[in-house]
Parts: sequence; C-alpha cells; structure tokens
Amino acid sequence: MSERHQLVWLTAQGWDDCAHTCANDADRAAIAQWRAMDWPAVVRRRQPDAAHDSLNLGMPLPPDADGGKRRCAIAAPLAAVKRRQPPLALAAVTAHAPFQWRAPLAALLADAERHGCSLSVFGSAAMQALTGLPYVTPRSDLDLLLHPRGVAALHAGMALLLRHAGALPLDGEIVFPGGAAVSWKEWSGSGEQRVLVKHIDGVRLAPKAELLLTLALP
Repeated sequence: MSERHQLVWLTAQGWDDCAHTCANDADRAAIAQWRAMDWPAVVRRRQPDAAHDSLNLGMPLPPDADGGKRRCAIAAPLAAVKRRQPPLALAAVTAHAPFQWRAPLAALLADAERHGCSLSVFGSAAMQALTGLPYVTPRSDLDLLLHPRGVAALHAGMALLLRHAGALPLDGEIVFPGGAAVSWKEWSGSGEQRVLVKHIDGVRLAPKAELLLTLALP
C-alpha cells in the first residue's frame, strides 16, 4: 500500500520514461541528477487523472538563493519501482541536522525512546540527509510523522511533541492506521472537533472521533 511521504527508487527505464514526459529542461535536469545519484523520489497525493497502476511522485529541490522552493512532479508506473521504504527515522537525520538542532534533537530522541514513541521525518531535514544537499535553512521546520497504534500512544506522542516544540521548530502530521494524516498542531488545537485529513487520494474534513476509532484502546 502506498502512503504519502514514502521513499521510492525507480529503475533506469522508469527514470527514462519520466524524463520523456517532462515538459521543461529544469525537470529533466533534476531527473538526470536523481537517477545518477540513485536518490529516491517521494510519494505524493494521487492526482485525479492518475492511472490505477501508477504512483505520483515528487522530487523536492533545494531552496534557491531567495529561499524559493520547487518540486519536480512526476508519475511512474508501479512496474518502474525498484524499491521503496518508509520515511526516514528521526535518528537517521540527526547527523545531518544544523548544529543548533543537535542538542534538542538528542533530548527529543531520548524522551521518545523512554515513552516508546516512534518518530519519522519528511521535508527539508529528510531530503538533506538523503542527498547531502543544503535543504535546511534558518526558516525550516523539522517535519515529523507520528504513527500511533493506540489511543495511549497518541496521547503520549502528542505530549512529547508539545514538550519539545519550544526547543525545535517542530511541525508535521499524525498518521493514523490506513494512512489518514492530520497536522498534529491542528489536532492539538482546543475545541476543534473536525480536522483536515490528508490521504493518498485526496483531502477531506472528518470528526476526530472517527479517526480515534481506528486506534486500539489503551
């Protein structure tokens, strides 16, 4: 099953096919670089016109000198997927993080281990770790994914994020079983009973109670 933020490596033929369908030279150059370096693309939300046996993928490029961000968007058939893996674990990106993040990251990781919270990373910190290119800027967030399997794990994970949000520019999503994702900041907002839910096929508003039913009880 495909979920947003998964990492996907394509075959040589897959990269060739993507390059042939690109409309501009900048995207073709990005594809050539990703292919040469064997970097992964990232699963993004499925487009309405996508073939049932394909994946919509993105290659986020490093910010330009003015801080502008550009993503090369491609579609590839499932047959072109060489391998895939979940988003990077938080521990995998710490060595590539800015120096000022290192100590608070170590504290976050230690706290997460104590409470059995598994955190993964997407966005600029993940791409910097994967490619070695300079993605993280002074304005960057640390985008985390929390995958709770039960109500108690959700409460523990939310408490963890809120404890460390003052020391790190944390952002990201709670990912419920089945891939439904909600901004953890929106989830923590007082009085919000309906939240914006993102999933592989679209976006919708849903009651919190509906999402809680997908979790195991403590």
